[in-house]
Amino acid sequence: MQGSVVYNLGFAAVVCVACAIVVSSSAVALRERQEINQTLDMQRNVLMAAGLAAPDERLEPDEIGARFAPITQVVIDRETGAATGADPTGFDPRAAAADPDTSETAPPNNAGLQRVADQALVYELRGDGGALDLVVLPVHGLGLWGILYGFVALDADLETIRGLTYYEHKETPGLGGEVDNPRWKSLWNGRKAFGPDGAPAIEVIKGLAGPPADDPYRVDGLAGATMTSRGVTNMLRFWLDEQGFGPYLEALRTRRDG
Repeated sequence: MQGSVVYNLGFAAVVCVACAIVVSSSAVALRERQEINQTLDMQRNVLMAAGLAAPDERLEPDEIGARFAPITQVVIDRETGAATGADPTGFDPRAAAADPDTSETAPPNNAGLQRVADQALVYELRGDGGALDLVVLPVHGLGLWGILYGFVALDADLETIRGLTYYEHKETPGLGGEVDNPRWKSLWNGRKAFGPDGAPAIEVIKGLAGPPADDPYRVDGLAGATMTSRGVTNMLRFWLDEQGFGPYLEALRTRRDG
């Protein structure tokens, strides 16, 4: 009888250990898969902003990787615009912005930002000889219901917008959620980010804008979503200005014109 009890206890212990190993292994595998999917989704959105993938295009992971391969990820110092040399694969922009040791209180702004990271991750596509073809900048700011996270791409002239895309937001479907609409996103290509004085001039208006050639600084508003439209304008103007990527863009201009 005693041997039977010992056997049962031992068997139960072995089963528990085995189950724990299986659960732990499954959790690790799931976390790794989630991280891979997040990376692929981020890369796909960078490609869409850059015009290297269509919003409705279904891409397999290997195709996303192949199209993203020519793009260089660079960690920059936000205040100077200089590359830091930090490993981009280990850089977490949101964690950096939330950590007081790697961020600072945001200057007064209309984008709803409380803190901004000292460093930022940008994406550069260069041609043969190292000439800049385009740059993709991460942007985020407050909409109606929360923070929108996305990317804006600028052509080699660092003035013309190649594209804009959002990969995370809480806006109302059919209203502010129309930031996901391919038709609305297509309106950004060819618009100008900066006015004649060099200051950010792009804005989402109430109503309809003309074509880029006639109305370069304005984009159609989102019907019934005034706060979201205003939020898109505010975040773009913040991140394109001196407190955002202004120093980095100026460094690129100097390198291009030097």
